[in-house]
Amino acid sequence: MKRDHAITLTRIAWLVGAVLLEAVCRVNLINPLTLIPPSEMIAALWGMLVSGEIKADIVQTFSTVAIALTLSILIGFILGVAIHAVPRIRRGLDPLLASYYSIPTFVFYPLFVAIFGLNTVPLIILGMAFGVPAMIMSTLNGLDRVPRVLMRTARAYRLGTIDTITHVVMPSALPFLFTGVKLALAYAFIGIIAGEFILADAGLGHAISFAYDGFENRTMYALMLFVLVVVTGMNMTLHAWESRLMRRRARA
Repeated sequence: MKRDHAITLTRIAWLVGAVLLEAVCRVNLINPLTLIPPSEMIAALWGMLVSGEIKADIVQTFSTVAIALTLSILIGFILGVAIHAVPRIRRGLDPLLASYYSIPTFVFYPLFVAIFGLNTVPLIILGMAFGVPAMIMSTLNGLDRVPRVLMRTARAYRLGTIDTITHVVMPSALPFLFTGVKLALAYAFIGIIAGEFILADAGLGHAISFAYDGFENRTMYALMLFVLVVVTGMNMTLHAWESRLMRRRARA
């Protein structure tokens, strides 16, 4: 009940904040060159979606994110399992993983462009550079938190390797794996859209950057709103799916 109450209060706070922002922008307390009312953002976005003006950019960005996310999840999970299986390697990699996101990964993007050309490959690699470590760390956390008593019980019942993984390891690690997927999704979007800002000839990041350079505030804020809504919706969907699985697990 407390959690539901907190969610309701959060939604009300977002609604009140949007109304206040609309009012502040309408009475010109904020310069229109700095920020436009949310209603104008929505109207501009609706117009671009209906006209198909940004269809190519949406396809470009989302297809790149889908590839980067899929590879991040698969590679991150496999590497996480492999690292967990060899404690000596893990002890050597733990400091690197703990400090990984302090490394300015974006500085390598021009190098990727020079090697692979001005296409989607450097963006996919950049998205993976953000997503893979998150999935590795979440996989390690999940495998670390498999209760030892369950593993001893599996051995006592002489479960095979596949049955142990299916019925013991994966259900216990699943919440952490979902966290890794959500982080990989967010990081993939961050890496790819930011990469499109720097060197790209298409995509939502390029469109936002182009609008910013041309002082097209309506277009810029509409595209930013679109990215925010889509990513939030995806994370909320994953969270709802995760909660449903956890409730089913608790009932079982």
